[in-house]
Amino acid sequence: MLHYLKFFNFYFAVSLGLISIWLGGMYIVYGYLIYLAFYVIGDALLGDDVSEPPLLNDTLLRYMLYSALPLSTVIFISSLWLVMPTDGVVWHFITPYLPDMVINAKQTTTWWQIAVAVPFLGLMLGGVATVVAHELVHKIGNPMSVTIGRWLLAFSFDANFSVEHVYNHHIKVATADDPATAPRGRNVYSHFIKAFIGTQKAGWQIEKKRLTRKKLSVISWQNACIRGWLMSATLLAIAYLIAGVLGMLMSIAVGLSAKFTLEIVNYMEHYGLVRDPKQPVRPRHSWNSNRRVSCWTMFNLPRHSHHHAQGAVPFEKLKALPDSPEMIGGYISTMGIALIPPLWFRIMEKKLAHWDAHFANEEERSIIAKQNT
Repeated sequence: MLHYLKFFNFYFAVSLGLISIWLGGMYIVYGYLIYLAFYVIGDALLGDDVSEPPLLNDTLLRYMLYSALPLSTVIFISSLWLVMPTDGVVWHFITPYLPDMVINAKQTTTWWQIAVAVPFLGLMLGGVATVVAHELVHKIGNPMSVTIGRWLLAFSFDANFSVEHVYNHHIKVATADDPATAPRGRNVYSHFIKAFIGTQKAGWQIEKKRLTRKKLSVISWQNACIRGWLMSATLLAIAYLIAGVLGMLMSIAVGLSAKFTLEIVNYMEHYGLVRDPKQPVRPRHSWNSNRRVSCWTMFNLPRHSHHHAQGAVPFEKLKALPDSPEMIGGYISTMGIALIPPLWFRIMEKKLAHWDAHFANEEERSIIAKQNT
């Protein structure tokens, strides 16, 4: 049972985070720092988890993943609460049911504290909605899983990740044609812009080919990309109804923060790795991490080498593969380093030199030589 319980860690971390949001004021700042410390210190002290226990209760695992949707909705509503006008209909409807402490905390929370809440909420949304959606959209034989995954991604304006990630990224990973793979020398900030545009284009092209093959109109409800954009538009409309224009702006800010979190993760999972497009994807084409806290709170997402080698394998069956290319550290600590490009390049230069010498084959070394030229 312990091996099931460890994947409930994301409930613990997000619950603490949401409590600090509702307490408002400096609690938001303290909560953010504690949230980051939980991952960074936990990964540093607790080391790796290379266990591979058989988890056979499919029903429990399925509902564990599905529960991310109501939890993400709470994160969404919490973000709106921070900016909700006190003279609106929703305010007068809900405040009789809330403790005075919570109401007073909201009214005394400053704008700079709300600004701190944006990346905090974005990180929580990314850790719950995006991570779980990543698992669900791979279950292409289960329409309910894919639909829930797309709604989770819609919070960060990325429902079409379900199209591009499964049918493009997993096929073209570590090649120049994959918008999610950052080439050597690109920083995370320019990568976010290029990946955001590139993945949307790739998803649209995939849908265009699919619908053309079926002799259906590209501009129609059959287009999953159009439906994905409408899903996010629906959430923005709900944000407006609850908290007005400020609610929409807050929803956009938190959603983009969550999307930025996703692209940082893509960046550090594949940075600088190359592959001959004619050759199959192997574990060496993704940076791997077996850090205990990261794996437990992110449904084994850090075991990325096995995930890309066999994309259909569910999270509970991913293997540690300790001989794969090793990421700098846990996910949050590696994200922090990626945000400082000079430090990132200095560390990754050595790691890439090791990958070139010990993992790359002849064709990949040739690609690297051309890129260096």
